[in-house]
Amino acid sequence: MAVSKAVMPMPRRIQLWADCSRATAVSVALAIAMFVAAPSDATAAARDTSAAGIHGMVVSESEDAARAGVEILKHGGNAVDSAVATALAVGVTNPAACGIGGGGFMLIYLAKTHAFYALDFRETAPLQARADMYLRNGKPDEELARDGVLAVGVPGEVAGIDAALRRFGTMKFQQIAAPAEKLADGGFAASPHLAGEIARLAPKLKNDPGLSQVFLKPDGSAPQAGDMIVEKNLAATLRHLGDDPVANFYHGEVASALAAFMKAHGGLIGDADLANYRPVWRDPIHRRYEGYEIYAMPPPSSGGVVLEMLGALESGHLPGLGTDSPPYLARLIEVLRQGFVDREQYADPSFASIRIERLLTDAHIQELRERALHRKSPPPPPAPAHDHGTSNLLVADKDGNVVALTTTINTVFGAKLSVPALGIILNDEMDDFAVAPGVPNAYRLEGERANEVRPGKRPLSSMTPIIVTRNGLPVMTTGGSGGPTIVSGVLQVTLNILAFHLDPASAVAEPRIHEQAAPDVVLVEEAMPAATRSALEQMGYKLKLVPALGAVGAIAIAPGNFRGAFDPRKGGGALGY
Repeated sequence: MAVSKAVMPMPRRIQLWADCSRATAVSVALAIAMFVAAPSDATAAARDTSAAGIHGMVVSESEDAARAGVEILKHGGNAVDSAVATALAVGVTNPAACGIGGGGFMLIYLAKTHAFYALDFRETAPLQARADMYLRNGKPDEELARDGVLAVGVPGEVAGIDAALRRFGTMKFQQIAAPAEKLADGGFAASPHLAGEIARLAPKLKNDPGLSQVFLKPDGSAPQAGDMIVEKNLAATLRHLGDDPVANFYHGEVASALAAFMKAHGGLIGDADLANYRPVWRDPIHRRYEGYEIYAMPPPSSGGVVLEMLGALESGHLPGLGTDSPPYLARLIEVLRQGFVDREQYADPSFASIRIERLLTDAHIQELRERALHRKSPPPPPAPAHDHGTSNLLVADKDGNVVALTTTINTVFGAKLSVPALGIILNDEMDDFAVAPGVPNAYRLEGERANEVRPGKRPLSSMTPIIVTRNGLPVMTTGGSGGPTIVSGVLQVTLNILAFHLDPASAVAEPRIHEQAAPDVVLVEEAMPAATRSALEQMGYKLKLVPALGAVGAIAIAPGNFRGAFDPRKGGGALGY
């Protein structure tokens, strides 16, 4: 990856909303390629990534999973039924990113009552977890939080999707799980993205009997795109969950097998951890933007950060600037930087006092805008922001219901650990906590005390599914994957649709940037026009060119007219009917 050189001295003040002629130069560029995705689906860029539908739409980072969701819609299921089916199927076909060994967030709009619901089924720290659990000889060992049994949080996926299905779905769990079971049992063709992830992680996958048996060839080599992958044990587990999946996964035979595996390998998750896990229904948060109302997940999601940044950019006359214009991108960079500074105040609200209402007030939004306008010195580092083994999906149905769901096992292939008999890949969600009080993580971001490890606590997340309404009715939904680039990606795609009036496919395909305050460097996709990159350098920004930044999907919603798009950076499917 090439690194461009800043060519102007560091200015003291940024005239951000005026001529955007100067900007603060950066400190040091650090290696943060872990959440920078290389384009892995070369064919996706060449084919149409969009779809239209009359009765409904499903967008997923897996075409097989999107097809599973549409199948449920065609059989009379609603958006919640379809979202659960898609989530289970994407856990099979995109196992490096998500699955029933992980957790996530679900944002729901029900047309009948015009009500929004936010479901948090994020993983939790085991009851035996403690703040200093990753210190060895007084020094933090980040790898313990990333790979192996000590990295695993209590999975929330099964409890979450069951809670949504029981409250708002119309079908039984086994009806919903049937497409995923079929894909796991009969096999599916590995996508270019998955084949690339397996090849990259092959040395670590070889160390785990379950992962190597399923995802590597007998000679230990990685499969090619298009090769069939079969997950027989996962199919059997999905069938064994029956129509009461919580009873079986958290209290029954699956729970016993999972707890026994953790005990045998020195892990912390036991019977009590599984039995005590509960998903949480939270109040969605929302804020206006240029005549629209944006609904998002509350903490421990980063949805509030996106709302803050949209507020700071409101009435900025963005359409007149252009999506790739240096003045627009300079504004975006400064607002992203200040938004990530605010993100350090976000954490699990059950363990920290989160002043989310204050953060979304007009007064605070103006304060953020002023910080972006008049930044004179580098801001303090934000809290850790990394959960890049993630998948996002979106569903809209004929009755007007909408679901945005983001699911994760954290880093690629989670803890690089599976329970072979169950076919379950375990998450490494503990890495989303501050690994030790006051100790910088792998990105040189210092963990805030609000996000330190505590028993039963949920770590801060970058996942931020959103739904947008106008005059009380949904007009679009979006969400993404890619660690902290979820925040910047969702923000930019939302602006591309709402401010620049692009269709979903064009909005998703537009080149993106990312800035997260520390390290103070702007990541820029190589597709960004050279003239724009040069102008940003002339303003004093130090750029780091990358192939691609995360993946974002989107659906534009109107009665009888659904338009959806998946991200060619990662591949996937957008299917309407």
